[in-house]
Amino acid sequence: MDFLALSVLTEAVGAGSLAAAARRLHITPMAATRSLSGLERELGVRLLHRTTRSLSLTDEGQVFLAHAQALLEERDAALASVRPAEAGATGRLRLTASTAFGRKVVAPALVDFMRLHREVRVDLVLTDSVVDLVGEGLDLGIRIASLSESSLVARRLAASPRGLFATPGYLAAAGTPVRAADLAAHECLALAGADHWTLGAAGQRTSVRAAGRFTANTIEGLHQACLGGLGIAMLSRWDVADEVASGLLAEVRLAEGEPEPLAIWAVYPTRRMVPAKVRLFIRFLAERLKA
Repeated sequence: MDFLALSVLTEAVGAGSLAAAARRLHITPMAATRSLSGLERELGVRLLHRTTRSLSLTDEGQVFLAHAQALLEERDAALASVRPAEAGATGRLRLTASTAFGRKVVAPALVDFMRLHREVRVDLVLTDSVVDLVGEGLDLGIRIASLSESSLVARRLAASPRGLFATPGYLAAAGTPVRAADLAAHECLALAGADHWTLGAAGQRTSVRAAGRFTANTIEGLHQACLGGLGIAMLSRWDVADEVASGLLAEVRLAEGEPEPLAIWAVYPTRRMVPAKVRLFIRFLAERLKA
């Protein structure tokens, strides 16, 4: 099987044209066309409907595309298994992260990682929903949560400490709470369905009801409401560092202690022949989080 032809097919579908696929693969458009035509002759079917303005998969192409992607992944894994890590990462890295952490931390890290590894291409999916890595064909997930999926391999990258934050204006108008019980008189900005906050160190934790007029299904929604002066929100320190430093937000410190910290995890489907692109990015991100 011609791996270049498989790459042309997958890149053309992703980029929307053979010309764009050729640019990504650093070959001429004519070479891309010949390679794809050769693959179609070998299979005895047409894989793509091609015109000068559009490109789409045929029914046969739709079925074959998943196999082509799997073959390319197997090739990358085979090469990674016999190359030292220092040989560098290649191929397409497909990963997911939460919206806020992905935008503020993972995406900038990927930019620097891709500068170091010029042969890596990235598909980043930002969502606050838990994604089925295997079902969605993803190599890696970066998650900030308690993990319950035993089928995935998980590596703890760093702690994610949290705090309670509000605008100085809100605290001036509503007062600054001192104990957890004081929160009952405040607007608490909480995730939908999460109406209790856990405070304090292990063994001495306190659960307090977090109620208010505003809820959201994403941390970014809570962050914006907090910046707008609507109330007190529990947010990760990495998410509010700039606003705290500039005075836009102030931390609320309660006698019971800080909110229960979370952890940042890298999760991936299997330990067997982990591709260099995955292994090296996990290492790269872990080092960045330590800085």
